[in-house]
Amino acid sequence: MKAYNVNDFAALIGIDWADTKHDICEHPNHTEKYQYSIIKSKPEALHEWAMSLKKRYPSQQIAVACELKKGPLIYALSKYNHLTLFTINPSAVANYRKAFTPSNAKDDPSDAFIQVEILILHMGKLTVIEPESAAIRSLAQLVEYRRSLVQDSVDLSNKITAALKNYYPQVLEWFKEKGTYIFCDFISKWPSLAHAKRAKKQTLLDFFNSHNSHYAHVNDARVLSIKSAMALTDDTGVIEPNQLLVGVLIAQFKVLLKGIESLDKVIKKAYKAQDDKVIFDSLPGAGPQLSPRLLVAFG
Repeated sequence: MKAYNVNDFAALIGIDWADTKHDICEHPNHTEKYQYSIIKSKPEALHEWAMSLKKRYPSQQIAVACELKKGPLIYALSKYNHLTLFTINPSAVANYRKAFTPSNAKDDPSDAFIQVEILILHMGKLTVIEPESAAIRSLAQLVEYRRSLVQDSVDLSNKITAALKNYYPQVLEWFKEKGTYIFCDFISKWPSLAHAKRAKKQTLLDFFNSHNSHYAHVNDARVLSIKSAMALTDDTGVIEPNQLLVGVLIAQFKVLLKGIESLDKVIKKAYKAQDDKVIFDSLPGAGPQLSPRLLVAFG
């Protein structure tokens, strides 16, 4: 990776970003000037600003610092060849402010100005954002989104478990794995112990077999447990609200499970297209979920 210094750039810019607008501090190199402006976060405004820089500093590179490594702002600015993007850790900006402007007065320098100062003094230590190929960037986002959805499913599973314990704890024993369609579909079909106990034995067995649960001893044990189970409570004031909540949560849970499956298929296809996959496939314990994560981590 190329080592940059201040003299490589016609101007140094700090961006204090926000959802709706961005505060800009622009410092033309070899001058004492600091120009301040505000731009909206809309794509059109960012494009107009980026092109105005190209017009004011023709055929020259411009250093832009921001407390981000990814996100809409970085995605928008990465396409401009005349901008070199540096990422500054937010804690570095905060610590710099505490060290040199501890008063918290209104006239203290902005974060955008502090970013410019850090660029001037410590450019060689900062990380330049150099986007990977489109395929790797896509795979990285897919892996990140999958991880987020898995965490959502864990949180949802915990909510379902907590509600079931209030009125229908037996179903948690019948199905050890909660992130499965058989668990969701069973509760959707028999949302309470009373519903399950009314089901015929063959109906239950047909259900288990239709969900690829073909171990006869497991299915027979479930049926026996269902028929002999005792209700935790007969209080409709407890059963009905929790049953309604579980129904809503189960519907969400199934959507999440299908979404994760869809992402897994896309991730698998994208990962297989990478030449370096053989390296990560060879690592001990690197399965279908971990291998793509390792690949995008190393780039």
